[in-house]
Amino acid sequence: MPGSGDLPVSSKVLVAGLLAGCAMTTVSVALAQSGAPLTVPGTLVAQVFSGGTVRDIRVEGIQRIEASTVRSYLTIQPGDPFDPDRIDRSLKALFNTGLFSDVNLKRQGDVLVVAVAENPIINRIAFEGNRRIEKENLEKEIQLRPRVVYTRTRVQNDVQRIQDIYRRQGRFAATVEPKIIQLDQNRVDLVFEINEGVRTGVRGITFVGNEKFSDGSLRESIQTKETTWWRFLSSDDNYDPDRLAYDRDLLRRFYLKEGYADFRVVSAVAELTPDREAFFITFTIEEGERYKFGKIDVKTQIKQIDPSQLSDILTTKEGSWYNAQEVENTITKLTNAVGDLQYAFVDIRPRITRNRENQTVDITYEVVEGPRVFVDRIDINGNVRTLDKVIRREMLLSEGDPFNASKLKRSEQRIKDLGYFERVNITTAETSVPDRSAINVEVAEQSTGEISIGAGFSTSDGPLGDFSIRERNLLGRGQDLRLGATISGKRQEYDISFTEPYFMDRDMSAGVDLFRVRRNYQNESSFNEKNTGFALRLGFPLSEHLRQRVYYQLQDTLIEEVASTASKWVKEQRGERLTSLIGQELTYDMRNSKLTPTEGYYIRLTNDIAGLGGSVRFLRNRLSGGYYLPLGAENWVLSTSGELGYILGLGQKVALSDRFFIGGDTLRGFNTAGIGARDISTGDALGGTRYARASVEMSFPFGLPEEFGLLGHAFTDAGTLGKSGVTDPVVKENESIRVSVGTGVSWKSPFGPIRLDLALPLRKESYDKKELIRFSFGTRF
Repeated sequence: MPGSGDLPVSSKVLVAGLLAGCAMTTVSVALAQSGAPLTVPGTLVAQVFSGGTVRDIRVEGIQRIEASTVRSYLTIQPGDPFDPDRIDRSLKALFNTGLFSDVNLKRQGDVLVVAVAENPIINRIAFEGNRRIEKENLEKEIQLRPRVVYTRTRVQNDVQRIQDIYRRQGRFAATVEPKIIQLDQNRVDLVFEINEGVRTGVRGITFVGNEKFSDGSLRESIQTKETTWWRFLSSDDNYDPDRLAYDRDLLRRFYLKEGYADFRVVSAVAELTPDREAFFITFTIEEGERYKFGKIDVKTQIKQIDPSQLSDILTTKEGSWYNAQEVENTITKLTNAVGDLQYAFVDIRPRITRNRENQTVDITYEVVEGPRVFVDRIDINGNVRTLDKVIRREMLLSEGDPFNASKLKRSEQRIKDLGYFERVNITTAETSVPDRSAINVEVAEQSTGEISIGAGFSTSDGPLGDFSIRERNLLGRGQDLRLGATISGKRQEYDISFTEPYFMDRDMSAGVDLFRVRRNYQNESSFNEKNTGFALRLGFPLSEHLRQRVYYQLQDTLIEEVASTASKWVKEQRGERLTSLIGQELTYDMRNSKLTPTEGYYIRLTNDIAGLGGSVRFLRNRLSGGYYLPLGAENWVLSTSGELGYILGLGQKVALSDRFFIGGDTLRGFNTAGIGARDISTGDALGGTRYARASVEMSFPFGLPEEFGLLGHAFTDAGTLGKSGVTDPVVKENESIRVSVGTGVSWKSPFGPIRLDLALPLRKESYDKKELIRFSFGTRF
């Protein structure tokens, strides 16, 4: 065999290349990450990884990962020729797994050596500096978990997620720095060091292009507010990019409601101050001209529907200022009317024609057969505490139902009326199936626990108050639990009330009440009364707006501590009696909201009959109702209410404790039990067996920012009470109508609703008892 010195030049070059590759050839990570090809013609790398066949692949540096797992990611296997392109792809494939912090490929003869450094395993994840957001909430947002492979990319992604959480809370100055603590066995502890910073407020909100409305008026129409000291309990003065997008829509609604059909928001820019503590927000708008309604018409493509039947439903009137909200209201009413005619798939399309010369908007409401779209699914988001089923049962649509926009809107109001959520937004989304639509319900929860404190003052009684604790969404199930106590010199009342709104998972409310009440009527009627008992309730719907409630009540009543100077008609009531009654309540409710109605009406009929056991027998009937009318201007609402009542003894006189008493909250300007039959020798009120009362009230804003929650009230109350069944010269009784007028102010304070009323009787009898001031206060937690 010839010596090495006898090798040809080409062989010498090959041997030299192989020796160099065994000694020093390493494919750099930087080269792989840069995306540059490993095979650069004429380079040593290309020569090393070219030629020959891979006899074996050896994996070095592994601790947890199997060698076969590493080989499975390679695009080159034993028996394949050495190929720089395949080596390059193998290197990148190993890095893309996220399992390794470093990868080197070397050639030793006909063996490919894969040297790796494994990424560590996360042993524990900790958060430091997070005072505003609980650890559990941060853990839900990040993707890294203990016993997961640590990678820088994943850590940076989680850092971004944590910062996004703080930005949603208005903390744009928050910083997050990840740090690792090296442990044995290639493990690390990951610590996110958080500097929450201050809330990023809104230092100023300006508008460019507004001529018809002032900056102040436009600031009132949007949700974002400028930061001031009195908003310490609100988050509306913190910058939120999502809220800014919502503000654009609010501005559009404001102008379209005022008749500016060409309005548009050109831009909404938020600039962060150099100190990163606040934003300046600038809205650039184009108002356009103001329009009036022109010709209004209804057309239908459904032959069975006569357009003249729908004309009376229209709320948009020719000649009035254009109002996009009225157009939406008309569409809703038309949809309901057509739906009542058993047309499930109908589409009301308003064809709008702008006449820019005479500045009018012609609208033709076209009734067409809509696409046969069904509800595919209902997705609920944002309810951390409230169970999904509590929200779903308020939906008038279910999976598989024909889609109905009107029902969807009413479903949104029903969820709002629960009082569990600060914000409710329902949207629709397309699905992969053409005739299916998804419904997305987004909610933001609010506190449902309440501590209520009521206070009053009258010239005859002095101060009085009550206290109660209530949870309206117990354990997120929608159940209502109330523990109440009224403690004053005149009354001690303790009661427990529990309501299950969907008994046995049906639209049927069930509840129980336990009570023990001691009332001091010494000032009114010279006696004390104790009531102890319980009540069972069951309510269910007869239709969407008509609801029935039935109940049973067992009550023990004790009249005691009758003053020696009391009226003889009071003294004869001394003693104990047991009342066993059943009753029903029928309510027809067409209000736009049960919590804060501004439009619509309700009617309620209540009937009680006592005598199924016990010692008391009577029939009691009450009819009440109310009507709410918005008066064009924002927050101006005219409301009226009225009530009639009558009680009839069945074979016996109606006891004093079962009679009606009017005054106080039921007739402002008069004391509790301030009108009706009265023994003028003792001043004792004797109540009555029939009554009527009515009230008219105007609520209006003070011109202050709406967020202050201040409203003014002007009212007049009227009422009458009579037929006490007592005939005696010393008893004065006159069923004349008493009338009072007054004014008041209410404040939706951060601590709960506060109201102060001042009322003055205009018509009264000489023996009536007046009350000038009535005050109430409540707070929430």
